[in-house]
Amino acid sequence: MKTSVVGFPRVGAMRELKFASEKYFRGEIAREELETCARDLRRRHIREQLDAGIDFVPCNDFSFYDGVLDMAVLLNAVPARYRELGLPALDTYFAMARGYQGKAGDVRALAMKKWFNTNYHYIVPEIGDDTEIRLNGNKPAAEFLEAEAVRKEAGSDSCLKPVLVGPFTFLKLARFTGQKKAADFAADVCAVYAQILSALAGYGARWIQLDEPSLVMDLTEADKDLFLSLYRKLLAEKGGVKILLQTYFGDIRDCYRDVCALGFDGIGLDFLEGKQTADLVAGGFPAGTALFAGLVNGKNIWRNDYEKTLTAVEGLRARTDTLVLGTSCSLLHVPYTLKNETKMPEDRKAYFAFASEKLLELAQLRDICASASPRELPAYQANRALFAASRPGTDAAVRARCAAVKDADFVRLPEFAEREKIQKARFALPLLPTTTIGSFPQTPDVKANRAAFRKGEISAEEYEAFNKKKIAECVAFQEEIGLDVLVHGEYERNDMVEYFGECLDGYLFTERAWVQSYGTRCVKPPVVWGDVSRARPMTVSWSSYAQSLTKKPLKGMLTGPVTILNWSFPREDIPLKDCALQIALAIRDEVLDLEAAGIPVIQIDEAALREKLPLRKSDWEPEYLSWAIPAFRLVHSGVKPETQIHTHMCYSEFTDIIPAIDSMDADVITFEASRSDLQILDALRTHHFKTEVGPGVYDIHSPRVPPVEEIAAALRKMLEKIPAEKLWVNPDCGLKTRGTPETEASLRNLVQAAVQVRAEEKQVRI
Repeated sequence: MKTSVVGFPRVGAMRELKFASEKYFRGEIAREELETCARDLRRRHIREQLDAGIDFVPCNDFSFYDGVLDMAVLLNAVPARYRELGLPALDTYFAMARGYQGKAGDVRALAMKKWFNTNYHYIVPEIGDDTEIRLNGNKPAAEFLEAEAVRKEAGSDSCLKPVLVGPFTFLKLARFTGQKKAADFAADVCAVYAQILSALAGYGARWIQLDEPSLVMDLTEADKDLFLSLYRKLLAEKGGVKILLQTYFGDIRDCYRDVCALGFDGIGLDFLEGKQTADLVAGGFPAGTALFAGLVNGKNIWRNDYEKTLTAVEGLRARTDTLVLGTSCSLLHVPYTLKNETKMPEDRKAYFAFASEKLLELAQLRDICASASPRELPAYQANRALFAASRPGTDAAVRARCAAVKDADFVRLPEFAEREKIQKARFALPLLPTTTIGSFPQTPDVKANRAAFRKGEISAEEYEAFNKKKIAECVAFQEEIGLDVLVHGEYERNDMVEYFGECLDGYLFTERAWVQSYGTRCVKPPVVWGDVSRARPMTVSWSSYAQSLTKKPLKGMLTGPVTILNWSFPREDIPLKDCALQIALAIRDEVLDLEAAGIPVIQIDEAALREKLPLRKSDWEPEYLSWAIPAFRLVHSGVKPETQIHTHMCYSEFTDIIPAIDSMDADVITFEASRSDLQILDALRTHHFKTEVGPGVYDIHSPRVPPVEEIAAALRKMLEKIPAEKLWVNPDCGLKTRGTPETEASLRNLVQAAVQVRAEEKQVRI
């Protein structure tokens, strides 16, 4: 029995890569120091997997920002506007990821989207008709040789497998800006992959892992033709190296027989999220091909149930002569190690396995599966005892309240059209009203104040006084520049999900369980431990104080139930639907308390609504939308018609679920739009979107300041598709990750652009 890891976390146990990268961006360290940090992390991560006895260890799974972006650069898919900056290679790479504004020029970043059904974000490759696909650099070979040196130092006989985003997935994820499409670039892309395989084989690589998660999506005949054309050619030219086709996040039902017939040396399948994977394999698996079985969860942090895994392995052994036990996907999606959790009670820790602990699980499972008497081994029996014990966390009152929810509780009255008239009369906002998405920069003094309070170094009164001072400054700034609907800045919040989790019963928290979301952005998802409820108001005092400082309407800021659930590590002992309902009732209580306190506008963010949408359209309604949309409606259905409900969604593809989003029955919905070139506008018009809408006019994930005319041009483009009476003006997302100078400059430009276009619109009407 051998073991394999699909990929490993890359930012480091203590987020070393994040901090080094941010120092580099600020000009505090040289490129050499950043590269030294990266090399040390790569060596450390390889060594840890080797020491754990993993048989197939990934390399080239490291990235300074994103693996898809790495592949784009390797294939020379670098748009001319970035090359023309004339920057060093690493700085050009970061310009593609983050944008650039400086002496060399001014360019926006490439688009960024969610990585399938995860909270990780990838950079969308951009390919034009004039893109010359060719090999550009030697990253895979360099990192393989670096890893080989570590393997030899460790005296290990494990196999290092360089990991590459597969050619099919790369082409499916790319954005084609001209007349040419994926098939037009297939031959050139395939030729470069063949060069890479040949080079790696020459350096001694025995296996190469090609990641093809796009195969778990709904595939058209054209998709299958593209996939087959790529791999028939590539497998014919692979030389002496063995190819592992690695899939994850679902099953490959649309192309399973084709994959089996192509002659791969190994096929990696997800047995956890792949609903039909076990049945597909039961129907036949190619002789002579190794089955890499994803049975250890790479996306959630709960311990593996050894009995379930052992039973699955016993069934699979009859289907293949070479079975490799592996993770269901890359461990990029879980925290690094439990060793840094010094405050978590041991009886809680026993239920969890982060990336390092999953290596131990793989080692124990290998021994269990290799034993003639697996169920007698101490590791197996300890695991069975854990799963046999009753876990605390059940709350009878919460479950009774959920059971009492009626169909009428999901419906807000009166209907939208009547509410819209009432709200326009109440607020009397100008055309193209301006607002922000909620958070303002989390500056060092804000973080220091929070840390001092957590450590007991300052009193609650001192902590609150500081935050109120920041809120007052924030409100005054917004009034000064002329924003129409204000926010309080969210200075009391560490994270839009973790903050609420800390205020809710049923959650468990970590100290250093960081997970990479994109680039240098890391999040620390809370853990849904038991039944969830709200014991006290969570945001009312802060919002009420901010509203007392202004006569303009102020938004109370909340995170919605689906996003709280999707950006937490969820329970596995109850359905997601049940957990979402519990959270929705808790947030509903907060909404009603905000309204009672006189807050006229309440924003309930559902940034992650799309995130857990099943990857196959046939599963959307029965498995997800049928409860996710009602959960949101339950949150706000009890408010008065004059209370305006906003929601926000970011960095995902929404065009194909526009009708479902409209049925959320919010009054205003703001979307990320600028990095995707406002592609959502056509979908809004096509579906006669009734809700008022604010497509983001500039990208907050880039440090550049958008000029007034750039924002004005975006608004004019929006007005071609959206009536002025329906259009709001706002950034793409919250501003917590930005610096104060760039934030203030950008918002001033936003307001100036709105005033300018508002005047143009009024002139047209005259």
